[in-house]
Amino acid sequence: MARTSVSDLDEFDLKILRLVQQDNQTPQRVIADKIGLSPPAVARRLQHLREAKYIRSDISVLDETVIGRPLTIVVHVTTDNERLDLLDGMKERFSKCPQVQQCYYVTGEMDFILILNVRDMAEYNELTRTLFFEGGNVRSFRTCVSMENVKTYGPIPV
Repeated sequence: MARTSVSDLDEFDLKILRLVQQDNQTPQRVIADKIGLSPPAVARRLQHLREAKYIRSDISVLDETVIGRPLTIVVHVTTDNERLDLLDGMKERFSKCPQVQQCYYVTGEMDFILILNVRDMAEYNELTRTLFFEGGNVRSFRTCVSMENVKTYGPIPV
């Protein structure tokens, strides 16, 4: 079932979405108490929100530093050629790379913005070879190393 728009959701659905964005492991009975519905009603609504793709996935956010991957790198990539097949190849290459946490195909001076998570600069150096030099269709790339990740994810306002 495909979603249509947020206007199709009622206030209970919106409250559920707000709560599960903060902690998707909140027990349904706790959600029910907070919003004034029964736990079975919350369960049905959550199932519908997942089936309709309002909720894309339920994930755990790891601490990069504790895991031993403390560097966040933002890369602006400019392509050589904007042929659709070449762009699709780049999108696939970036999507398949586990170090690429986010990939945006954008308008403006560059064509892609990538957010990467790496262990150290040596790992990033190897990635540049694979993603940008060997992969092809990259005219240039500009690297920004994050000195501090102030906000890396957050709830979508609903």
